[in-house]
Amino acid sequence: MNILLIAIYIVFAAAALLTLWRIVIGPSILDRAVASDVLLTEVMCVLGAEMAINQHTRSLPVLLIIAAVGVFGSISIARFVARRDNPDR
Repeated sequence: MNILLIAIYIVFAAAALLTLWRIVIGPSILDRAVASDVLLTEVMCVLGAEMAINQHTRSLPVLLIIAAVGVFGSISIARFVARRDNPDR
């Protein structure tokens, strides 16, 4: 079981590092927004994997809060980009 946990954390850590790289060098705001959504999803997956491996649900409220933050962040970025692209509004 420990080998599985280590493998999961290594894969998610590599994905998180690549996502952070995209956030830092992303040429546009939309690239950074998508990368931040991916990073939030990775955090949710790590928490979900940890809950499944340790057979508990104590982190479920944290997952719900992260999901809400991700949705509201995506909506606000989409509205910001839409206003910037269409100045007549």
